[in-house]
Amino acid sequence: MLRIYNTDLNTNEFKRIDHFEMGCWINLTAPTDAELIEVSNSLGIKKNFIMSILDNDEKPRIDEEDGCKMLLLDVPIRHIKNKREAIKTLPLGIIIVRNDYIITVCLQKYALLDEFSQGKVREFYTYKKSRFVIQMIYRIAVSYLKILKEIDDRIEKAEENMLGATKNEELLNLLALENSLTYIITALKSNGVVLDKILKGNVIELFVEDEDLLEDAIIENNQAIEMSELYRGILSSTTDTVATIISNNLNTIMKFLAGITIVISIPTMVASFMGMNVDLGVFAKNPFAFVLLILISLLLSILVALLLKKKNML
Repeated sequence: MLRIYNTDLNTNEFKRIDHFEMGCWINLTAPTDAELIEVSNSLGIKKNFIMSILDNDEKPRIDEEDGCKMLLLDVPIRHIKNKREAIKTLPLGIIIVRNDYIITVCLQKYALLDEFSQGKVREFYTYKKSRFVIQMIYRIAVSYLKILKEIDDRIEKAEENMLGATKNEELLNLLALENSLTYIITALKSNGVVLDKILKGNVIELFVEDEDLLEDAIIENNQAIEMSELYRGILSSTTDTVATIISNNLNTIMKFLAGITIVISIPTMVASFMGMNVDLGVFAKNPFAFVLLILISLLLSILVALLLKKKNML
């Protein structure tokens, strides 16, 4: 999908346009081959330079070719895996074309780009290329913090539910969170390397206000790294605890079922003895023999149940 946006230099009105203009922002989301060719031919960029971003395995980096500077960052994306929501990371490319155009390229729809395209970002102007890049970087770092807060809430919810857990459901949920944290930590550390290079001022032109925002982004990114590593440690401990609790709960259930089986087997045993083909003498002719058998069975069952209870086996 190809979308073009521009901010009017005179009125600062942000709007979507249908053709390429100097200072415009070109947003490519899961672009088709025809769209890549159109952008490549119109802006004088090699097609392969853009296509290199469309690879899930591309790592955050900085590249430059024919006057075009590319920043590649990993961004968090929500997806469903094994019927559970998880977080993965995808490369987001930001290309500054000879300081005339700016291009963003992503493999799939990314909510953060919608905030820019819908005009929800304050002081966002397409002709301020450096500031646009720094604003994007800062919001990516903040988005990681928001996702980490959600992961923390899900860990707390798992801790509340784990006391009565007897199935693997809670363990599988925690495993999904642990995998998400692994992706997040790797992406944050790789993004941090790119941010440090940008701060040196050799990648894009930085103004004073841009440097302050970039430093804030680096702080947010480092904070996200610390939080994710902390949560991974908590999650690892929680996972071990849940596994132990599930095992203990199952042992308790099996112990209870074994005790119930013993208690229930007593009336059956008494009835089996009395049902044998033997002479029971006067007891067999007693009109209350059946009632007495029932009472004896119940009494023995109660005594055994009390004994098992005292031994903490029931």
